[in-house]
Amino acid sequence: MLLPKKVKFRKWHKMRVNPKTKQVATRGNTVAFGSFGLKAEEPFWIKSNQIEAARKVMARFVQKTGKIWIRIFPDRPITSKPPEVGMGGGKGDPVGYVAPVKAGTVLFEIDGVPENIAKEALRKAGAKLPLKTKVISR
Repeated sequence: MLLPKKVKFRKWHKMRVNPKTKQVATRGNTVAFGSFGLKAEEPFWIKSNQIEAARKVMARFVQKTGKIWIRIFPDRPITSKPPEVGMGGGKGDPVGYVAPVKAGTVLFEIDGVPENIAKEALRKAGAKLPLKTKVISR
């Protein structure tokens, strides 16, 4: 699974989101490396194990051909308290890392395979993610 080698702080703030503004990506929103890409349609936090599951299904489908790029990286620690613990007692312990994704961000790219195989691999990878996605081409 993906995780940073080192973080400056163990626990981060949740951060506020202005509900009046749309969370639309201005960077990383075009296919830059491959011919086809998987684009996020809504803002979400994607966990590192979900990214790994999508990568595995793509790699298994293309079978040693082509190249896959992962355009997001989970560098934000998230915390959680154990089940059945009451309120208070401070913030929970870090449980994993997430990649905050805005709508329009390209998550994965693929190249070196025929169009129908690339689109099917990206569609299967999108099924492993907790947000709506769309397959795009260059």
